[in-house]
Amino acid sequence: MSESERTRRDVLAAGGAAVLAGLAGCNTTSGKTASGGTTPAETSTPSSETDPEPEADSEYARAYRQTIESVVLVETDQGQGTGFMFDDSHVVTNAHVVGAASESEVRFNTGEWSTGEVVGTDPDSDLAAIAVDDVPPSATPLQFAEAGATIGQKVVAIGNPYDLNGSLTTGVVSGTDRSIPAPTGFSIPDAIQTDAPVNPGNSGGPLVSLDGRVVAVINSGGGDNIAFGISAALTQRVVPALIDAGTYEHSYLGVSFGEVSPEVARVNNLEDPRGLMIVDVRDGAPADGVLRPSEEFRSVGRERLPVGGDVVIAIDGTELATAEDLGGYLSLQTQPGDTVDLTVLRDGSERTVELELGTRPAEV
Repeated sequence: MSESERTRRDVLAAGGAAVLAGLAGCNTTSGKTASGGTTPAETSTPSSETDPEPEADSEYARAYRQTIESVVLVETDQGQGTGFMFDDSHVVTNAHVVGAASESEVRFNTGEWSTGEVVGTDPDSDLAAIAVDDVPPSATPLQFAEAGATIGQKVVAIGNPYDLNGSLTTGVVSGTDRSIPAPTGFSIPDAIQTDAPVNPGNSGGPLVSLDGRVVAVINSGGGDNIAFGISAALTQRVVPALIDAGTYEHSYLGVSFGEVSPEVARVNNLEDPRGLMIVDVRDGAPADGVLRPSEEFRSVGRERLPVGGDVVIAIDGTELATAEDLGGYLSLQTQPGDTVDLTVLRDGSERTVELELGTRPAEV
C-alpha cells in the first residue's frame, strides 16, 4: 500500500470514528417541571437570545455555500489539484498542478466534467489559467478581496485534498507579506500564511474570507499548521495576462542582496541596521553599472559578512526594511520598462539613482 493510500485511509478512518463518536454522544435539553424539577426528555424552544446559531447557518457554512459551486477539481496527466472560476470561462489554479500539460479535465461540484485548455502558466508565481467551454450556470466567478488580508482574520480553505471532493477546513490568516519558494527557485512575494489545514489536492483552491471573497490561491502546506497562498493582489495582476498572452513578465533588477543585520552594519560602519545590501550584480542585468556590489566578505565568528556594497534603503520613496518589502513593491507596483528611483547608502552618504527595470529571464 502506498503512502498516499495509507494517508487517505487514515483520513477516512478518522472521519468514521468522528461520526461514531457523535452518534454515541448525548445531547439533551432540560425543561422545568411544574414542581420546579427537570425532565431530560422534555423539549422546549429556547428564546433567540440563548439559542446557539444553527450549524447549518454558521458563518463557515454560509461562506461554503457562497463559493462551493465555483470550486473545481483539476486533473491532468501531471497530477490533480483544485481550481476556481476566475471569470465566466476561465479557471485559475497552480502552475505546478497543470505542469506541462496543454489540456485539463475539470470536474464541477455538480459532478459535471468539462475539458479545458491550459492557456497560460507562470511558474514564477505558481499560477495557471485554464479555458473551459462548458460551465454550469451555478459556477460563477469568485470575487477577490478588495483589501489585503489581516492577521487574525477568519478564513476557510476549500478544495479536494486526497480526492475528497469539496472539503472545507477553517483557520485564520497567520501572516502576510511572506516570501514563499516558486517552482523556478525564485520567491513569490506578498504571500498569505494560514493555519487552515491544507493537504495534497488543495493546491490551486481558494482561501476565502467569511464573506466569500478570495484572499489567496492556496499554494502549499501540509505540516505544523502552516500553509501558504498567492495573494489576491498578485493573482489579479498575473492571471489576466495569462489569459490574454499566455505568459506574465516580472520586473527584474538582476541583483543578489541580504538584509542589513546589526553585525553587517557594524563591519560596514553604518549607523543603523536598515535596508538591503547588494551582494552581487549579474552581468548585463538592469542593475549592472547602476548598483555597486560588495567588494569583499569578512569572517566574523562563523559568519561571512559582506563589506562595501550599496545599501538600498528605499524605492520610489517607499522605505525597505526587508527583502519582502522590495519583492512586494516590484511585483505589485511596477512592470518591466518602468524607471524607479532607488535611494542608496554609498561610501557613507545617501544618494538616489535611477534604474530601468528589465524582464526577468526564464533562467538565471
